[in-house]
Amino acid sequence: METSSVWLRTIVSIGLLILGFWVGRGGMGLLTWLGRLTPDERDDRYWRVVGWLWWGVTGLMIASLILHVWEVVLEPLHGWGRTLYVWLGERGLAVLLIAGATSLALRLVPRLLQRVPVGTGEFSREQVRAQTLKSVLESVLQVLIVVLGVLFALSNLGLNVTALLAGAGVVGLGISLAAQNLIRDVLNGFFILLEDQYGVGDVITVGQLSGGVERFNLRITVLRDLEGRVHFIPNSTIQQVTVMSRDWARAVVDVSVAYETPVDRALEVIRSEAEAFYHDPVWRDKFTDQPPETLGIQQLADSGILIRVLFNAKPKEQWAIGREFRRRIKLRLDAEGIAIPYPTRRIVNT
Repeated sequence: METSSVWLRTIVSIGLLILGFWVGRGGMGLLTWLGRLTPDERDDRYWRVVGWLWWGVTGLMIASLILHVWEVVLEPLHGWGRTLYVWLGERGLAVLLIAGATSLALRLVPRLLQRVPVGTGEFSREQVRAQTLKSVLESVLQVLIVVLGVLFALSNLGLNVTALLAGAGVVGLGISLAAQNLIRDVLNGFFILLEDQYGVGDVITVGQLSGGVERFNLRITVLRDLEGRVHFIPNSTIQQVTVMSRDWARAVVDVSVAYETPVDRALEVIRSEAEAFYHDPVWRDKFTDQPPETLGIQQLADSGILIRVLFNAKPKEQWAIGREFRRRIKLRLDAEGIAIPYPTRRIVNT
């Protein structure tokens, strides 16, 4: 046997081993994923058995091919190897290359989209739009890659893709009639994206649910609330949405003082503390350029006088500003000797 022939067969054998490892690992991963979809965890062991059988079949095929390459006559492996070699030469190799290219493209999509600048600094509408478009673009590209990979693979296997697409169109029409909610989800999601109603990173309220938008695509909106619970909302069910993080926000703080307190003095103390808070360099970048407003007496409540203060804040900063001002005004009122009222009850014996 010539030296060049030995080297060629060695290289082909190594390539077949790599191919077998890739096919076996891919099939095992698919079977493991299918096993996770079953409701009973006890079924997982059966899927693992099927996975090891898949590894065995893959190893048997690779061994048959290597025996054929080295012209080792060991039946029936040699005959199987010859059949597989002919199939790979005619169609199989092209299908495997398409499958490999599809798998590689699916892995590259997230890596390529990582290069899309989404901003890591201050929260802004540009950052929200970039993150949302990135999320939608990733899902659309992955679906497109899978569809094209399947079509190319079927075409190389000798199927009439044109007739298949025509039949799929008819079947798709029937499916669309039965999946109207899905179509409404996609259409509503498209208009939400087009009109920039909200996006990933926004804080919104939909019906009785409030939270930050953790994920958004054309079908669903995923919210995570303050307690960490995740809510999956189909886009077709979103009739009205309240966005609490668009462009600017407002912290509304009501301060209650006792009726015995001189009103004008209380207003002056609250106004002074609000101005000092606004000009604090540690907190200044959380406010907009508009200074705080002390509106005055909002309500004569049962137990005290309610004074309202407004702070214009940058998006998603209104809650922190409100909490900090309540802390500061409590300390200031204590220092000024102004009482914060509490409900009292008078019992009269007759």
